[in-house]
Amino acid sequence: MSSESPVESQRIAPGPVPGTRPMYWSVWREIWENRSVYIAPLVVSGVVFFASCVSTLTLPHRLKSATDAAKQQHSIIATYSVAPSAIMFTTLIVAVFFCLDALYGERRDRSILFWKSLPVSDRTTVLAKAFIPFVVLPLAAFLLSIVTQRILIVLGSGILMANGMSPERLHADLPLFQEAIVMFYGLTVHVLWFAPIYGWLFLVSAWARRTPILWAFLPPFAIALIEWILFNTAFFASMLRYRVMGAMSEAFVVQKKGEAIIRLSQLDPARFLAAPGLWVGLLFAAACLFGAIRLRRLREPI
Repeated sequence: MSSESPVESQRIAPGPVPGTRPMYWSVWREIWENRSVYIAPLVVSGVVFFASCVSTLTLPHRLKSATDAAKQQHSIIATYSVAPSAIMFTTLIVAVFFCLDALYGERRDRSILFWKSLPVSDRTTVLAKAFIPFVVLPLAAFLLSIVTQRILIVLGSGILMANGMSPERLHADLPLFQEAIVMFYGLTVHVLWFAPIYGWLFLVSAWARRTPILWAFLPPFAIALIEWILFNTAFFASMLRYRVMGAMSEAFVVQKKGEAIIRLSQLDPARFLAAPGLWVGLLFAAACLFGAIRLRRLREPI
């Protein structure tokens, strides 16, 4: 005879537990714990916005004093291209310091003991950290650049009309739709091109017992110096220079030095995707991330 009550016999068996989405929450953890990821670009956006507003106030005078159409176009482009450039450069600096501290910091403050006690693999943790410089920061830079630039353009249009000038020239010399695509393309290009740099910084962050910034930058400098002393050549230094500055020459068509890149005709994605340096760099980045995952599994708190 069964001792099960009628209420218990009618109880519905629980269904499967929903997925915990460790990758999703690990990315959010990195954002919550590293406020500089969004605070630094926001602060720079505010500073650049204020400076650009001051520059916009003088735009009517500069347009009237320009002697030809080329100088007028240069004044317009220079006024509204500074903000996106400064924001993107800031996110690059933030990404470098984030990568250096990503795996070293959790060993320094011994929080790695807590995070390793959770059911989250080392691979998920490292990839979630890599998601910040590869995806989160570029997207934040793109959105802040678009919003800041659009507000400045509205402000500039109002100032021109207040001075009896038509804002049509402003919109003609600054193709907003094309420039938005150019900005997104440029950010994507630089993320892929800088991938080996980010990967190397993650590897150093996982390995170094102290001062990871020295271990990240001194070995490449020492290799370049030893090559120059022994062989009187600079192949390694040229390779480093190409890695840091080569994205522009591989991904864009620039007719003259200092030319503003604001139109789709100046993009060259085919040449960029065919560049051997891109794929060698991505392979190196993948190897560094794999090494960082292995090192995190073995490393103990400092």
